[in-house]
Amino acid sequence: MSENTEKKEAVEAAPKKKAARKAPAPKRNERPESEFEERVVAVNRVAKVVKGGRRFSFSALVIVGDKNGRVGYGLGKAKEVPDAIRKASQVAQKKMIRVPVENGTFPHEAMGEFDAGKILFKPASEGTGVKAAGACRSILELAGVKNILTKSLRGSNPHNVVKATFDAFKSLRSVDQISKARGVESKGLRLSNR
Repeated sequence: MSENTEKKEAVEAAPKKKAARKAPAPKRNERPESEFEERVVAVNRVAKVVKGGRRFSFSALVIVGDKNGRVGYGLGKAKEVPDAIRKASQVAQKKMIRVPVENGTFPHEAMGEFDAGKILFKPASEGTGVKAAGACRSILELAGVKNILTKSLRGSNPHNVVKATFDAFKSLRSVDQISKARGVESKGLRLSNR
């Protein structure tokens, strides 16, 4: 009997180990937190007519950015809206590009064109804000642009607007890139009023 009490005392005196808790597995439609912010630009329902009736599916256009010069877009298709958004977000993160943003605006004017979409971007001074609408506004905000003037010259389809905006982004070059290409100092290339 004394042995049993000694064993009990030894067990009670030993430090208790805490049971390691496993983090709950994410549910099917939940995604882990990411450093990127995402915005859904357009969701479209598509019907396929078959012998038994109509089959519906959804396509989603999503913009992803870190508000620090990196932004991307993606299109996802699925039978349910959340799955389409998740797929679009994954595609957008793979297709991210870097946008040269200096003092919260673009270094020079740019024009982007894709099919019927055509957009003009002009750099703006401090305090102007983002003068843009729809899909273009979402892209610029997620890219980290604070002051810009835009004009949609033709087309309002969100898919064409997004692709035209990214076409303009690809044509942008920073002052450092231009100075390196020309072999001059970047100090002389910068405008004095900005």
